[in-house]
Amino acid sequence: MRIDQKLFFLGVTLAAASLFTAGCNMNQDAAPAAKTTVGTTIDDTVVTAKVKSALLADAAIKGFDFKVDTHKGAVQLSGFVENQAQIDIAVKTAHAVEGVTSVENKVALKTGTATVGNKVDDGIITAKVKSTLLADPNVKSLDINVTTRKGEVQLSGFVDSQTQIDQAVALVKDVEGVARVDNELSIKK
Repeated sequence: MRIDQKLFFLGVTLAAASLFTAGCNMNQDAAPAAKTTVGTTIDDTVVTAKVKSALLADAAIKGFDFKVDTHKGAVQLSGFVENQAQIDIAVKTAHAVEGVTSVENKVALKTGTATVGNKVDDGIITAKVKSTLLADPNVKSLDINVTTRKGEVQLSGFVDSQTQIDQAVALVKDVEGVARVDNELSIKK
């Protein structure tokens, strides 16, 4: 099977999963969000897959360190990386992908050296944060990426409103082990 075919099937699978989780995460009391069609969701999923593939193809930027979200062609890059050069290359790489209309850089630089203990603790904190967000019916938690580094939690992705952002940040601040919350969430347009 060719790589283009694999990317297409990956995109379709991710789109189906996104549609399923979006349906499961609907809040009847929430204010109506900007309309996104099924076609747009599929297109965004394909763009996300293409951007992730392009990042992974470049050994200089450690593509696994980047989170990628797409909404109506706007790509948001987030996560923690070693140096500014990785960020610059990733932004340029994402801009070059067909279907990308803009790139938001929400990537932070890693500070200090993380130990194995830090990584285990960060995994536990990430799990606690995700569980906390999932438990709140007012937060569309499946739209939120959570990345933790040495107790610093980065929230990224596209959500429906400022109210959801404020609620998510407030919830995460109260999670045991969270030293700081970096809010990199954007509102869907």
